[in-house]
Amino acid sequence: MMRILSVVLFIFFSLNAYSTTLLVLGDSLSAGYRMPVEKSWPVLLEPLLKEQGHDIEVVNASISGDTTGNGLARLPQLLSRHQPDLVIIELGANDGLRGFPPQTIRNNLRQMITQIHDQGARALLMQIRIPPNYGKRYSDSFSQIYPALSQQFKAPLLPFFLEQVILKPEWMMDDGLHPTPEAQPWIAQFMASELTPHL
Repeated sequence: MMRILSVVLFIFFSLNAYSTTLLVLGDSLSAGYRMPVEKSWPVLLEPLLKEQGHDIEVVNASISGDTTGNGLARLPQLLSRHQPDLVIIELGANDGLRGFPPQTIRNNLRQMITQIHDQGARALLMQIRIPPNYGKRYSDSFSQIYPALSQQFKAPLLPFFLEQVILKPEWMMDDGLHPTPEAQPWIAQFMASELTPHL
């Protein structure tokens, strides 16, 4: 009996040792804005990755309206609760739309990446861009934050999926800022493809 129990426990812990938790820390672009949360791309991502043979649990901790400051404030509790192996940081759009200083955004993102790495997890940073009507100087300064931090911390830089979605007007909501529910399966496929090399 003890031998059988030992084998069962060995199998259980072996299986769990290979499971991975992916935390998505984002804003409305990942939270499922104006749609049922089960239709959001992070929820659709998990079964896609499992189809590829990756035993991954995707935790969507995105909140509409969040800034990098909000994400930084919430991160310690999320790391403690979920113990993720990977964290996608999809934040900064709301900072940019509100004209926050690039230095503030950079510092917030830097602290988040540092906290993630200190916890033994891996940070993946998504490139965020803002509309050009904020002026070339600000837009360029904002966009350069992400590749610079990616290089500094050796954190993979994921492309901004909205740049592809926005090319199809039927995939964008009437506010011109958010993807529709119909765009979510494509985004999930796109993200699965981009994430695979880092799993």
